[in-house]
Amino acid sequence: MMRSRLFGFPGGLRLPRWKDLSDHAAIMTAPVPDKLIIPLQQHTGDACRPVVAVGDRVSRGDRVGQPPGYYGACIHAASSGTVIALENHPVIGGSAPCVVIRTDGADTWSPCLPPPLDPGNIGTETLIERLWSCGVVGMGGATFPTDIKLAAARAAGVRLLIINGIECEPGITCDDRLIRERAREVVLGTRLFRDCLAVDETLLALEEDRTEARTALEQALADTGETGIRVVSVPARYPSGSERQLIEQLTGREVPSGGLPLDIGMLCQNVGTVAAAWRAVTRGEPVTGRIVTVTGQGVCRPANIEARLGTPLAELIELAGGYTDSAARLVMGGPMMGVSLTTDALPLTKGCNCLLVGDNGDLPAPQPAMPCIRCGACADACPVLLLPQQLHWHALGQNLDSLRSAGLDDCIECGACAVVCPSHIPLVREFRDAKTAIAMRDLERERAERARQRFAFRQQRLERERREAEEQRRRKKEALARASESASGGDDPRKAAIQAAVERARRKRAASRPGHGQSVPTADDERT
Repeated sequence: MMRSRLFGFPGGLRLPRWKDLSDHAAIMTAPVPDKLIIPLQQHTGDACRPVVAVGDRVSRGDRVGQPPGYYGACIHAASSGTVIALENHPVIGGSAPCVVIRTDGADTWSPCLPPPLDPGNIGTETLIERLWSCGVVGMGGATFPTDIKLAAARAAGVRLLIINGIECEPGITCDDRLIRERAREVVLGTRLFRDCLAVDETLLALEEDRTEARTALEQALADTGETGIRVVSVPARYPSGSERQLIEQLTGREVPSGGLPLDIGMLCQNVGTVAAAWRAVTRGEPVTGRIVTVTGQGVCRPANIEARLGTPLAELIELAGGYTDSAARLVMGGPMMGVSLTTDALPLTKGCNCLLVGDNGDLPAPQPAMPCIRCGACADACPVLLLPQQLHWHALGQNLDSLRSAGLDDCIECGACAVVCPSHIPLVREFRDAKTAIAMRDLERERAERARQRFAFRQQRLERERREAEEQRRRKKEALARASESASGGDDPRKAAIQAAVERARRKRAASRPGHGQSVPTADDERT
């Protein structure tokens, strides 16, 4: 099933690319820092529990955190050294428990890494187990555990595999450099997923202006003799790299509201994810580092840096030449969907693909919001056909039910509506706050429902216990009655003895009354 044309998606924007700041910079390897701060929550799902203690010696690749259940991804030491603390530490997005390692500079790999596997003779179950044990997650930023996604895809029977090499946000080039320098790993990792899922078609998507990346992929396909993977270029229009919009472009089909690509037989994976999976299978390497783009007018030498997880972001900024005098804002991610940071003392995590240091020209300070003028520009830009102005009014009124009815759950928070809004309304921030409020309300309702069920179950238990007690008393009373009836029939010698004693007492009392034993005189006797 080879596709010969592309389909569009509604809305979207043509944004400044800013790729030329860093796409020329080859991947450089960051030195081992003196201290690694490794968060135990670097994935969607349950936070890991530490499996090391203060004072333990660890090597690179040793497991330091493991999820309490199935929904999570293991965390590993990013270099060799000594665990000096298990403590909460500020991380991107808040605070989280961390394993702090004082490195020894040797960067010694663990002797306990899992053995390499034959990628041509590996079952899906074995692959899923290896992805879990090596902590492979979505490296495009979503950080969803890859083993869970692969298991769900196998159960759903997906027929189309899409490998996403699109970086639609301005400035980000880490995946572009990965493809250009390690195209073979991307191709072989793609083949690994394709063979295990036995899909009908595999597409590897790039933006149309990434010509060098396409050339590298086509060369790798030729070198490996691979003919079942097709490279497809799509227009460089934001947010073409979003999973749902990419599927719509490539297939013309929409992921159903509230659904997943699996619901229509498709699976998407990031190029960094399949490359990490390939290393996990063929080398037994867990995820201990990642490539991150450090870019923007606020750094001296924008770069693509492969750094160990837990490296302080400040050290990555220094590797990029440090801040310029015009540096104004630090953002993790791109300018559209990134997270503003107030400090660079945070550790690098699996989901951090870019550090953007902007000046006031690149990332101007937010302007005061003005009233909505109902121009409709936000609706024209929305790639999922929502009406952001309507969501805005519902958000102002805290009308959570109306927000949900209007499709807030389908908002991908791409920020296109906020960019084009002439009133400078922070629409994405409003929608995120509204989603949080809805989630909290749903949580409270769930808690209330659980409490109601617990109360109902308790009342049922008490009623059952009362009925059982009454039944027990009834049975005991009936047993006593049957015993009494049996005794009254003379069959019980004890009862007979009691009756005899009662009779003797009655006769004794009668004998003690006056005149007992004498004849009573009659009227004739008196006349005589």
